[in-house]
Amino acid sequence: MKHQTLDQLHAVAKIETSAAYSEMTRNQRIERWAELLEQHPERCLAAFTGTEYLHLEERASVRGDGSALAVAFDDPVLRACGLKDDTYGEARRFFKLSDWQLHEIVCDCHVGATMKAHWAAARVRATIGGKGFFAWLRQRIMY
Repeated sequence: MKHQTLDQLHAVAKIETSAAYSEMTRNQRIERWAELLEQHPERCLAAFTGTEYLHLEERASVRGDGSALAVAFDDPVLRACGLKDDTYGEARRFFKLSDWQLHEIVCDCHVGATMKAHWAAARVRATIGGKGFFAWLRQRIMY
């Protein structure tokens, strides 16, 4: 193995240290997730079935290979920031999303069994803008 300085490595590779990401804000985490999804925009992702009908404990443990949540968990930067697994409950906690926000991203009622990654990225990014009137109204009606 040949030892090289960081300057030498920068000439041949993109180097990201996890320390720079450990203090990411909520919006930065969400933006990173959207960017990860956009890297392969035509990729088909698995959707979750009927998340809004599951009991809270069951909903929190839902996960799926090839889902938008799995894309986030595959990222070493998001894991270094504290993303512990690819479950619905962990994504809700880590990205500080409401059930309805996460439902809008991962549930099959909007797209069927699969969705394109660029669609999921747009839904992820929409959570940054905050809650609009219809999201507020839906929260009031449902709870």
